[in-house]
Amino acid sequence: MNTTLILENVSCAGCVKKIETCVSNIPNIDNAEVNFPQRKLYIQGSASAEAIIQELKNIGYQARPSQSDADDRRKQKEADSAQYRLRLIHAGTALALGIPMMIAGFFMDDMSIQTSSDQILWGAIGLITLAIMYFSGRHFFTGALTALRNGGSTMDTLISIGTGSAWLFSMLVVLAPHLLPITARHIYFEAAVMIIGLVNLGLAMELKARTQTSSAVERLLDLQPKTARVIRNDKELDLPLELVLVGDKIRIRPGEQIPVDARVIEGQSYIDESMLTGESIATNKTPGDGVSGGTLNKSGSLLVVAEKVGADTAIHHIIEMIKQAQNSKPAIARLADKISAVFVPAVLVISLLTALLWYFFGPEPKIAYMLITATTVLIIACPCALGLATPMSVMVGVGKAAEYGVLIRNAQALQAASSIDTLILDKTGTITEGKPKLNSIIAINTSENQLLTLAASLEQWSEHPLGEAITKAAKDKQLTLMKVEQFNTITGRGVTGLINKQALLLGNHAFMQENKINTQAVSDLIDDLTSSAHTPIYLAADGELQGLLAVADSIREDSTAAIKRLSNAGIKVIMLTGDNSKTAEAVAKQVGIIEFIAEVMPADKADKVKALQAQGRIVAMAGDGINDAPALAQADVGFAIGNGTDIAIESADMVLIRNSIHSVADAIELSKATLKNIRQNLFGAFIYNSLGIPIAAGILFPFTGLLLSPIIAGAAMAFSSATVVSNANRLRLFKPSHGSKA
Repeated sequence: MNTTLILENVSCAGCVKKIETCVSNIPNIDNAEVNFPQRKLYIQGSASAEAIIQELKNIGYQARPSQSDADDRRKQKEADSAQYRLRLIHAGTALALGIPMMIAGFFMDDMSIQTSSDQILWGAIGLITLAIMYFSGRHFFTGALTALRNGGSTMDTLISIGTGSAWLFSMLVVLAPHLLPITARHIYFEAAVMIIGLVNLGLAMELKARTQTSSAVERLLDLQPKTARVIRNDKELDLPLELVLVGDKIRIRPGEQIPVDARVIEGQSYIDESMLTGESIATNKTPGDGVSGGTLNKSGSLLVVAEKVGADTAIHHIIEMIKQAQNSKPAIARLADKISAVFVPAVLVISLLTALLWYFFGPEPKIAYMLITATTVLIIACPCALGLATPMSVMVGVGKAAEYGVLIRNAQALQAASSIDTLILDKTGTITEGKPKLNSIIAINTSENQLLTLAASLEQWSEHPLGEAITKAAKDKQLTLMKVEQFNTITGRGVTGLINKQALLLGNHAFMQENKINTQAVSDLIDDLTSSAHTPIYLAADGELQGLLAVADSIREDSTAAIKRLSNAGIKVIMLTGDNSKTAEAVAKQVGIIEFIAEVMPADKADKVKALQAQGRIVAMAGDGINDAPALAQADVGFAIGNGTDIAIESADMVLIRNSIHSVADAIELSKATLKNIRQNLFGAFIYNSLGIPIAAGILFPFTGLLLSPIIAGAAMAFSSATVVSNANRLRLFKPSHGSKA
């Protein structure tokens, strides 16, 4: 059972680790993952949502069950909008006091206590500061107290200790200045409110930018119309989408979006499928053709019958796949997770050590320097940017991939695809159209029609593309198929059976050799057929060759260009096929592939992948058939062509909705761009904290005599998170070199 909860007070990556650990320890929970940018908790297990919510409440976190997509979106938008406005109000209120105080400190007052009048003035300002800290920053303090009660620490801990220390020290100066040397009687009220104001402003900016990262899912959800025009009892009714049933007849007018997966039963029109496939050219649909929910009817009127509704539609599956991938974590995120888990406690220790060093070894006024440096370390070190670095880029990258017709199952595949150096392409259905046609019939001891009838009778239940081509040719000629007895399939070779007590063999040349069938009568024709990319299929009856059927599968229009694009990117492309060597060579030459492996048994495809991996290569596999599934699973990244079998799609890491090898190249390019973006974010976050903490601690003071102001630290911390989110959003501008999106 899968459960999704909406989290309401998650503030940093430290919270994520704590929540995942807590929920994972609940009985009957198999897995728990937090999507930090979306503030969602995904749980696998049989524990009730109520029990999980209570456990989260015990450690200080609020959660509520996720509802429908539409309801979640509405509530999330309302919550985000309210939170954004509140953050701006909090920021504006705090900065309205902090900025004038800071300006006064620069130009009018040294902000220290020298007289009793100073005490009265600054005492009043201290009370106003406390009121504003309560109004604008109490969520930081309550969050820190909750974490403390549960034996933990978060971003709130650092902010509350830093600003609280500044205020308490300032009030000590106001109330008992005689306890401190004259040089240490400085007031830091402006630092406390400025930090709270700037952090709130940074959180508002982060929230604003974060709402853009889920735009891909938002657009897909918006593709689904709210109603459908259903024909019931000879009347056309506009019904809510939830009331549409399988088998309902639906009228689709020009310019309308198709509400459900359906099949055309009347009319003709061009359908814009770019929102699902990334392909800009509209597809002509006539009776018998399938249409997908969410696509756009451009011109004519259609009457369709609903085949899949609700959660069964393609667009729903796509949305769920995108969500799962956005929620997952690539290997590169583990380092950030491990650091984030110990980061806040480590910063508290560093801040304490900084204070002690300044107290024992620093110049006068030691107490003032001690407060400034310890507070600055606390403020500058908040790990928000570190926690956002990876998930933000993954969210945008996965969503962008969907726009180009590439569905990524998990973030690990996204990372692995960036390192691919070898790509194995299955021939039939990947390089070729996967719709072979029977082009030639060479009969020897029988007539052409009789040869085709026998072959088609054997293949009438076959799902192999070559068998379907033979069967279709027989149906086109309106030949009557015959009853087959003792039918048997020999994987990678052919089929056998009895027709009218005649033992028949239908298959490739290797199959004939294994059964000692003499094929000399057609040997002169084979070279011509295979050199023109035809696949010869032999038919033997009672040990005697009856003839030959030549089947050809046309190459996809863009396969050559896509393979050239992959090769130019430094990827070694290898074609894998069960076809004979000469046919494979002909196809390879046509599309520009140098290396190919022919006559591969389906069971051996995965072994070919293993052999390449043993050489240290990062191997991707693209295929569409049941016999490709083991190889797709074995590969470092498996690409399933979208019109392939369900088992191939389930075995793959990425699903290509558009039937083009360009989608493989798009996915690889995007994965590289996403990993580059993640590394930029992580580098920026690590460098920010690595350099920021020593500078905040005063490492430059002996050389320059300057210390980093807590206010500057607060601004830097606030804007670092916004910078990470903004950098992740740059991925939304990504365009593959092929430019295949509409």
